[in-house]
Amino acid sequence: MSFFGPDNTIRSCYQNTCVSGLINKDNKQVVSRAHKLTPAMQRIADQMKRAGHKPMYELSPQQAREYYERNASILDLPAASLPRVENFYIPSTDGELLPARLYAPSEEKGLPILLFFHGGGFTVGSIDTHDSLCRQLALLSGVAVVSLDYRLAPEYKFPVAVDDAWAACQWLNQNGQTLGLDNSRLAIGGDSAGGTLAAVCAIMARDAQLPVALQVLFYPGTTAHQDTESHTVYADNAIIPEVLITWFFHQYIEDGEREDWRFAPLLCDDLQGVAPAWMGLAECDPLVDEGVAYADRLRFAGVPVELELYKGVTHEFAKFGQAIPEALAAQKAAAQALAQVFGVV
Repeated sequence: MSFFGPDNTIRSCYQNTCVSGLINKDNKQVVSRAHKLTPAMQRIADQMKRAGHKPMYELSPQQAREYYERNASILDLPAASLPRVENFYIPSTDGELLPARLYAPSEEKGLPILLFFHGGGFTVGSIDTHDSLCRQLALLSGVAVVSLDYRLAPEYKFPVAVDDAWAACQWLNQNGQTLGLDNSRLAIGGDSAGGTLAAVCAIMARDAQLPVALQVLFYPGTTAHQDTESHTVYADNAIIPEVLITWFFHQYIEDGEREDWRFAPLLCDDLQGVAPAWMGLAECDPLVDEGVAYADRLRFAGVPVELELYKGVTHEFAKFGQAIPEALAAQKAAAQALAQVFGVV
């Protein structure tokens, strides 16, 4: 059964699972593509085009990072004040110290944890570019958020980002109590490339018998190649055009490695027993089809999935809290999923 849900989403629900309205139980498309942005999202796209900035894919990786650091938070909500925000380090498997930031919504001891991985095509982004989003998730959920600065390409190619993300999962599982947190209650999440890392870590956690309560995935990449229909339909979008995706992946991974499930979790042979998932996808996003496909793979593996498809918005919309209501709705929905799984009032 499909229906229009709250907050401009499409849902289809059966067997106690919510999945996207793009597909139904028999994998048949039940909602056609609109191709149309909301008026507010269209204004953002138009403003970006009028700004005339040199595209990131024409910059060096360092220049692209500097550009993203300057501009990534322009449409974010103002940084919410929290009782506790602390910078610290998490050791990698090869001895490097990875910067991390703790966001605690209260001074209470024993808060559950969301380990968050930022997006940016494995090449740009940082705990600073996603500071506002992490603050909102902590504030709205009552869960402590730990954001990780994993190492970026091209200096650190695949699978270094995966190794760093997994090292942080293990460290929090073993040492979260040193931060005054409940290391037995751990969720993992991220947006875009960070969503990929979270999905991969959920599989690795299953294999290592490391308990994960929930995976929170904002528009994750899951496929080996950019060969879904949405990569063609939305190739020229203003936020993450196909040429930029190609540029990101060229920095990060060799062509011969792209079918490794640690890059493309959709190719993992077995998804049974991974953590339940909350997924928030953008309708007008090159990555939307692979997000839907991953939700479907999880669902047929018996994994509880709540998938929300936000109509008329693009990739990275969850960081546009000042400009579009869908960003606020997605932040709230993800936070509610966290609060529910951990029993936070």
